[in-house]
Amino acid sequence: MKWQGRRKSGNLDDRRGMSKGKLAAGGGIVVTIIVLALNFFGGETGQQLAPIVEQLGNSQTVQQTEQRELTAQEKEMGNFMATVLADTEDVWNQIFTQNNIGDYKEPTMVLFTDAVSTACGNASSASGPFYCPADQKVYMDLAFFDELKTRFGAKGGDFAIAYVTAHEIGHHVQTLLGTSQKVTQLQRQNRSEANRLSVALELQADFYAGLWAHYNQEYLEEGDIEEALSAANAVGDDAIQKRTRGDVVPDSFTHGSSEQRMKWFMKGYKTGDIKQGDTFSEILN
Repeated sequence: MKWQGRRKSGNLDDRRGMSKGKLAAGGGIVVTIIVLALNFFGGETGQQLAPIVEQLGNSQTVQQTEQRELTAQEKEMGNFMATVLADTEDVWNQIFTQNNIGDYKEPTMVLFTDAVSTACGNASSASGPFYCPADQKVYMDLAFFDELKTRFGAKGGDFAIAYVTAHEIGHHVQTLLGTSQKVTQLQRQNRSEANRLSVALELQADFYAGLWAHYNQEYLEEGDIEEALSAANAVGDDAIQKRTRGDVVPDSFTHGSSEQRMKWFMKGYKTGDIKQGDTFSEILN
């Protein structure tokens, strides 16, 4: 992806210089529940985590103790993330204007190491990248992308990171449009459909990631789309279940299969039309 020398977003909150944050007073319980509840790209993290923290009396805190200088490589990654975030701002401002949706409210992205406090509660890096609707922020521990390659077999590359970022921004778009709120309400009303509703929500975020890539084509390089598809394939529910448990249970899917995730990313990329992103009709019928 061509990113050097381009505009960087001012909505990046880089907390990586703060040394290892620790979840205290029961935080380990919260992290355990999160890991069990979520697969990678936890778009529903905020919805899962907030009630858990409430039940535990909001007793968890993340303690940041020391400040350190970032390495040159870390600084470069920060600049890359700020550029990708700026790209999402430009694209979604354009899409909202073109489709008369209203004003696009730009989110903040928080880069952290190990653990972080959010308006949805506390989380560790084990949760993977996630979006918190309560504060409208995307949270990312960049060490996740090393695991994506080493543990889950994705190709890696900068556009794999861009795809994950665009997916999480997709959850922000869903919050702005009221989609996430409607899904949460439907899940409470019909728990038997909760997983399928979650899958539809996640696949729509993949569609939005592809839509972003469509509008950002002038900055793409050869192999970028393949990197995104490799990442989408690696984090499909079926792929993760095969690696972690040896079998596949489709009824337990919350994010969609590898095939579904790649399909909806490519649909967004090829059509460039936000109106084509109705994943709910397909998944729920």
